[in-house]
Parts: sequence; structure tokens; C-alpha cells
Amino acid sequence: MKSSIILLWVLRIIAAVIMLQTLYFKFSAAEESVFIFTEMGIEPWGRIATGIFELIASILILYSPTKFFGAIIAAGIMSGAILSHLTVLGIEVKDDGGQLFAYALVVWICSAIIIWMEKEKIIQLAKKLNHK
Repeated sequence: MKSSIILLWVLRIIAAVIMLQTLYFKFSAAEESVFIFTEMGIEPWGRIATGIFELIASILILYSPTKFFGAIIAAGIMSGAILSHLTVLGIEVKDDGGQLFAYALVVWICSAIIIWMEKEKIIQLAKKLNHK
């Protein structure tokens, strides 16, 4: 039990830190971020919206009662990022050695594990909402 709590915290911190550290680049219109969202055809609104959703996901992941909501949002955002890399951007963007793609994979994996570890709570919540 204690080891699962520690694992859950490690996963939450890794996912949140990765998303939070990218916010500076999104909100400051760093060259790489502008390039990525221009390639996607959603600059600047897509860059800013993604940053806002990543901030929300990070806060929700770090706040224990809402960690699974944050993980669901993060997994959705990262699914879009991974798909964008695989279909439009390529694994490597502006000679980053695939670092952004790897970050998206790490956050997605952390989020998926959090969701899996919290699945009973999600099922209980769904049952409560279904009975109302």
C-alpha cells in the first residue's frame, strides 16, 4: 500500500513538472513553440490554449482529490501531442533529438498509470453520478 502511494506521487510529480516546465515556452512565444503550433496551423490560439490546459492538468494532478481528472486531461493533451509528432511534426523538431516527443510519451505513460491506479475511484464516481 505504501509503495503504491509513493509510486502515485512520483508519477504525479513527473507529469506535472514536465507540463509546468513547458509553460514558459508556450506563454513567452518561444521560437520552438511558435514553430510547432504554426506547423499545426493553430498558432497562437492553439499554443495558448494548450498551455492553459496543461496548467490546469498539472494543478489537478498535484491536488490529491482531483488527480485522476488531471491525469485524464493530461493523457488527452499528450495523445494530441504524440499524434501531432507522428503525423505532422516528426519525432524530432528543430534538432531537439526527439526530446519533446519523449516528454509527451513520459507524461502520457505517467497519466495512464495514474488513471489505471485510480480506476476504482473513477468507477465509484461514475456509479454515484449514474444513480442521481
